[in-house]
This record gives sequence, structure tokens and C-alpha cells, in this order.
Amino acid sequence: MRPPAEYARLVREEPISRVTLPSGELAWLAAGYEPARTVLSDLRFSKQASTRPGAITGLPITEGSESIFSSDPPAHTRLRRLIAGPFRPRNAEALRPRIERLTDDLLDEMERKGPPADLISHLAMPLPITVICELLGVPSEDAPHFRAWTDTMLSLDPSRRGEVRTAMARLWAYFGGLLEHRRRHPGDDLLTKLLRIRDEGDRLDDGELRTLGMTLLTGGYQILATHLGHGIIHLLRAPEVYHRVGHDPVLRAQVVTELLRYTQSGGSLGSLRIALEDVELDGTLIKAGEAVVPLINAANRDPRVFDLPDELRLSRDPGQHLAFGHGIHRCLGAHLARVQLETTIGALSRRLPALRLLVGEEELAWHRASTFHRPVKVPVSW
Repeated sequence: MRPPAEYARLVREEPISRVTLPSGELAWLAAGYEPARTVLSDLRFSKQASTRPGAITGLPITEGSESIFSSDPPAHTRLRRLIAGPFRPRNAEALRPRIERLTDDLLDEMERKGPPADLISHLAMPLPITVICELLGVPSEDAPHFRAWTDTMLSLDPSRRGEVRTAMARLWAYFGGLLEHRRRHPGDDLLTKLLRIRDEGDRLDDGELRTLGMTLLTGGYQILATHLGHGIIHLLRAPEVYHRVGHDPVLRAQVVTELLRYTQSGGSLGSLRIALEDVELDGTLIKAGEAVVPLINAANRDPRVFDLPDELRLSRDPGQHLAFGHGIHRCLGAHLARVQLETTIGALSRRLPALRLLVGEEELAWHRASTFHRPVKVPVSW
């Protein structure tokens, strides 16, 4: 839950350092805020280059990927232009009433069963996967398959490359069948809208649609489940804030912003880039072809940008954290994620003001061999 002490040392003494990835490959680690922000936004650092055969990837899932997540301009510019509409803030806000009902339904069930309860299995996992399935038009009964496939796909273990490819192939085939069904039976869902998208004659082809569906499903479920798990734990450690967020929407929005900066749910290895040319970064020469990883969790606690970074403070500049990335790859679903986070912590505070953790942080088990480190369980009572 708390960042390793090494992060603070790196930010202070080695904002750029040499590291060995889980794959055994060497890379540069950008731990300072400014170098990390530069790596995220400077087009001399390429995501697409990490997908090529023989390249340093960091994640098995990125090998050969053609998703919007791992593409560079002009391909990325085209894809983002085609699909940005459904992810505008007003469309995420239109989903807020439905997300509120889903959250209440999940909490109703949790309360019916009574304490103790596990916030991960009762709320942090089922809410985002239900929201993204409804948004995409994916049958909810298929959710267990998605959970298994995406859990495997996000593994950092290089020995599981075969399993990762198998999981990706299964999800690829699934979306192929689902898209064909939507062509014959259109609905009021995002996949149907994406099938109809046209921009001056341009459109998404079948492969792009499948890849996009896989990317949205994985990101919309896995990333948000991680944010929820981390955020709720930290909020319960600040009861004076937790008790206020239920009835104050302005405060709630501030709390979510600060939790996104403060928690350790931000990505790192998933953001690996390859330098396309020699680049000097914070006084260090990164040579063409070398890999760089922006360590977002460390950068978001850089004291040169955030005063008293190890404190949860609600008066910070709301636009500075890097939890959703920066530049052209800033998360498309950022506003939808915020809506779900605000809804969840607000409902918990109103309905369960006496909610408390049943174990100390040192007793929590974590999914560590994955891109997103989330708690296995968060046992609570009220």
C-alpha cells in the first residue's frame, strides 16, 4: 500500500536509473516527475517500437500489439479521432445514474449477507466489469471468462508467454463472434456505435474493432478494480475524510483526485517506451533503441512538484498527477473511471459510516505478478 522507501530515494537521488525488468532485459527507470512526464508525452519515446519482434517489451501482452494503447501517430491519431466521441465527459456523466444503481445493488447484497465482507469480491471487482460489459454490449454471464483471460494477459512473468498468447487468442475469437452478432443484431451499445463510426469515409476495420474491444474491456475492468481497491483502503485510513465524502460532491471529487495521485495503483511497466533517437533526459543520455519506463507511482510523490507528497491533502492542483498518463496516451476512460470512483466512495460513506478494515495493511495479500498490483481481499466489517 505504501510506496517502497527506494522510490523516495530514486526521486531524490536518481530520477533516472538503470534497472532490470522481470524479463531480464535492461531499461531506464524515470522516477522523477518531470522525466516521467516527458517520457509519457515526448514522441521521441515510442510505444509502438516496443511491440516489434525482438524489441524490449516489459509485458508479454504488448508483443505484436496493434491497439490504440501501444500505437504511435499517425495510427494513434486516426484511432483516437474515430473513437473519442463516446468517451467525452458528458457521455460518462450520462452513465452516472446507472452506476449509482449498480453500486447500490451490490451494497444491498453485501449488507444482506452481513459482516464480515470482502470489498474486492463484493464491490471493487463486480462494479467495473458490469459497467464495461454493459457499455460494450457484452453478456454479463461471460464475465468469469473475461476475468480469467485478462488476469492472464496482464502477467509480468516471462515464463507465461504461452498462456498470455492463448488468453489473447481466446478473447480475440470471442470479440470476433460478438462483433458479427452485433452486425446482424445492432443494439444501443458501444460496439454497435463503433461499427457505425465513419469520419470522412474512414472507418475501423474488423481487426481494429476486435483489438479496441479487448483493450477497453481489459482497461475498463482491471485498472478500475485496482484503483477502487487501493482508494478504499486509503480512505478508511482517513476516517475524518471518509465520513464527509458521502454528502459533499465537491469534496468527493477532490478526494478522488488526491487518491489517484496518492495510491500505488498507477501503472509502470505497461507504459514502457523505446527511444527512437538519442535523447538527453534529466542529464542522462538515453540512446536510440533503449527502453524507458516512467515510474508513475514514484513520480506522483515527487516533492519538487507535490508539497508533503506522503500526506493525503485535498488542496492540491487537481491537474498534475500522472495516474491517467499524460500526452496523447492519456486514458480515454479517465472521466468514466472518476464517475465510478466518486460513486463508490460516496455510497460507502453514506450507507456504511462505521466501515472499518479487519486486518492491518501488512496482513493484506496482493496480486504482484501483474501489471496492476491490487489486493486479493479487503476484509471489512461495520
